[in-house]
Amino acid sequence: MFRTRAFLATLAVASVLAGCSTDGNSGGGKAAQASVGSDGRCQASGADFAIGKQGSAELLEQARKASGSQIARILKPRDVVTLEYRSERLNLNVDEQGVVTRVNCG
Repeated sequence: MFRTRAFLATLAVASVLAGCSTDGNSGGGKAAQASVGSDGRCQASGADFAIGKQGSAELLEQARKASGSQIARILKPRDVVTLEYRSERLNLNVDEQGVVTRVNCG
């Protein structure tokens, strides 16, 4: 009986405290979200700087961060790709020489 009451009391306190938690943005909410698209969705225009550069892991990561994407990939001319659209994914399309020719989301 005591264990049940203690468990329920602990559960109630945890529920109240969870309702009081924040996401860590106590003051700069809009400024932080507007700068990088913190919701994880891709904004390809942020990665336009990659066009004309040699595709590499480093460039891919820089472009991913600049676009606000959660994931990114390099697509070569004859790569087989799926047709699903993922709003959190950045694509760097490269030519035969590995130079980025197009930046898009999906």
